[in-house]
Amino acid sequence: MFDIENKLLKILSENARYSCEDLSDMLNISSVEVAELIEKLEKEHVICGYPAIIDWDKVSHDRVTALIELKVTPQKSAGFEEIAESITNCREVETVYLMSGGYDLCAIVKGHTFKEVAMFVAKRLAPMDGVISTATHFVLRKYKEVGTVLENKRADDRGMFQL
Repeated sequence: MFDIENKLLKILSENARYSCEDLSDMLNISSVEVAELIEKLEKEHVICGYPAIIDWDKVSHDRVTALIELKVTPQKSAGFEEIAESITNCREVETVYLMSGGYDLCAIVKGHTFKEVAMFVAKRLAPMDGVISTATHFVLRKYKEVGTVLENKRADDRGMFQL
């Protein structure tokens, strides 16, 4: 069953909109077995959600994404868990990762403007207990997100230079 679980997870990660009947055909098991397997994986928090991947640039220009690198002091009893949980609980924060390398944590933050994100970092994130330093990187354009290529073909507007 482990092999079936892996196949199911791969299929759902590529397209979570398949019906149990479609999945049943792909996996050669009954649709009842598919439904039971999905329910089991959801209860075990292996499947944690089914987000839609939206190219917000096509809908609105008032969304900014930033990648924030954080150096933090781990707590004696909880390590990085306590500070990571505090950051995770901020509504502006979409994603938090424990990292190797020059920074300890990475947070992906969303806001309406560059200033809004910068003020969140300056007033709420950087002053948190345990945060030593932050480095903010604003996303200027997205080409691929969560494995999905964003169809964002734009005409080359640099113009032609004639000699």
